[in-house]
Amino acid sequence: MTDKKKANSGSVKKTVEISSHHGVAQKAASREFANETVGLLCERASCRSFSNKKISSKIADTIFEAGVRSATGGNLQPYSIIKTKSRKTIDKIAELCDQKFLSSSPMHLLFCIDWRRLKRWAALDAAPFSANNSFRHFWISFQDTIICAQSICNAADSLGLGSVYIGTIIDCLPEIKKLFDLPDGVMPVVLVALGYPKVKSAPRKKLGPDVIVHDELYRDIEDRKLLSAFDKKYEGQKVQITKENLKKMYDVCKNVEGEKFAEKAIKRIKEKGYITPVQRYFGLHYQADAMASGNQKLLDTIKKFGFGWFRDGSKKAPHKLK
Repeated sequence: MTDKKKANSGSVKKTVEISSHHGVAQKAASREFANETVGLLCERASCRSFSNKKISSKIADTIFEAGVRSATGGNLQPYSIIKTKSRKTIDKIAELCDQKFLSSSPMHLLFCIDWRRLKRWAALDAAPFSANNSFRHFWISFQDTIICAQSICNAADSLGLGSVYIGTIIDCLPEIKKLFDLPDGVMPVVLVALGYPKVKSAPRKKLGPDVIVHDELYRDIEDRKLLSAFDKKYEGQKVQITKENLKKMYDVCKNVEGEKFAEKAIKRIKEKGYITPVQRYFGLHYQADAMASGNQKLLDTIKKFGFGWFRDGSKKAPHKLK
């Protein structure tokens, strides 16, 4: 969504658009796709407005079947999905994630890495186990969990449902752990809100294959072409200059890159007469100094979920399940 406001700075004398970090909606256009599946994937869009229509058990079972048949390393399926339709729980999640629209969704799916189930299997059949202390296993299981979530979202889209990923559960992992009574070895990765959309969401503009796909080797595209590609993706997206925005931008730039860079950033803003999308992303929204802090706190939280892949555990017996 965009909110048009008049800039209160002398540097800008016209109305500019306050850009959304979700990007620019793609204009509707008649387009032919190779087949229905390709069309479904290309037209996919996040849904943030759900109707009151409930999801039937039959539909839910269908999308879950598609999810559990997704690709997974070693066919181990190291994930679990916690389905909740409880209004109390959904409202609590909306509060924790600071996403009010989540309360309108009739069903939430919490996708978790789950090494507990596999560890129990190993114990029952006298097999050695250290996956919860292995970064290799964590890396693959994270991928497996997301692949499963994407398969479910694709299946949901094909049946007329809408979905949206909520990654901000990372900011409330201890609360989510308590809310869903998660034991050691089970850690949330992403939340998906599902439901029937009130209106069909428009897909957002994306960078094209000419920027994303590399032939044989990685290559840096020419600076002007790179800027042009992003300008096209975020066409018309400008953020107004205000004293508050300038101060925030200066402080973030100074904290990350130093005072000289901060002055350079402010100068560029004033020359352009607005704050660009990339400056908004990393200066005002996903603030570069805040995003790079708190890593140790997250590691400590992961430890509390029963994972120890950040230390060498090769000579240590894995801890027992509680």
